Amino acid sequence: MREIKVIVVDPVGLHARPATVAVNAASKFKSEVNISYKERSINMKSIMGVMSLGIPTQSEITITCEGEDEDAAIQAIEDILKAQKVIG
Repeated sequence: MREIKVIVVDPVGLHARPATVAVNAASKFKSEVNISYKERSINMKSIMGVMSLGIPTQSEITITCEGEDEDAAIQAIEDILKAQKVIG
């Protein structure tokens, strides 16, 4: 299992546009991908689940990947969130 903890720096938090891009990226991998915020863990392949977390700016989130392509999955999601300027 791979895990990263990151801080959301986007002034609006994790909002619909970058969340959609991240969900689409997570969906391309076979691994189980989860995002956690305030002790709630959600499947990152579900846009409704991710949006239900309501993640504001300056929040710490944890992304975990477990499965055969977990290394590639965690790296891709981190890169996409950085490219979308959601995390620093």
